[in-house]
Amino acid sequence: MTLLILGLLVFLGVHSVRIFAADWRARQIVNLGAGPWKGLYTLASLVGFAMIVWGYGMARAQPVEIWSPPVWTRPVAGLLTIVAFILITAAYVPRNAIKSKLHHPMILGVKVWALAHLLANGTLAGGLLFGAFLAWAVLDFRAARLRDRSAGTIYAAGTVGGTVVAIAASLVVWAVFAYWLHPRWIGVSPFGAQ
Repeated sequence: MTLLILGLLVFLGVHSVRIFAADWRARQIVNLGAGPWKGLYTLASLVGFAMIVWGYGMARAQPVEIWSPPVWTRPVAGLLTIVAFILITAAYVPRNAIKSKLHHPMILGVKVWALAHLLANGTLAGGLLFGAFLAWAVLDFRAARLRDRSAGTIYAAGTVGGTVVAIAASLVVWAVFAYWLHPRWIGVSPFGAQ
């Protein structure tokens, strides 16, 4: 569990610099240069992510149950992840109405993903992992909206084509992940027997 907690601190800590220390971040980018800053950011993120994956895997081997999720939470979580995939994909597809309306769909997608997994996981490790990501996403979304307001950011209008591409691509990726990758990588089939 210690490795999972340290990984969360590193990964989410790096991703929280802009939330809690935006001025310090800006100074570091000026002092180090954008390339070296991005390199250090990426390296720290990868180290934190590896620690999370390894730590969560170790914690799953000896789970500490804190509650027993009802059976209905698994398919609900699976369906909520469709929304999460749509939101995350919308962050990368140009000129879609989802990004135009919500402005930060990636962060909202992380919120929905974390909430879905909190519903369906009753372990202490699951609560730590998904609860930490949910808390981070709430804070990051608020900070991003405040930055937008203070900067007067205006998002380009979405098009029907961009929106259709975002939704269609996300449904394909979600289906591959839910029915093929999740059972193989995570060991849990969201819509089948565990």
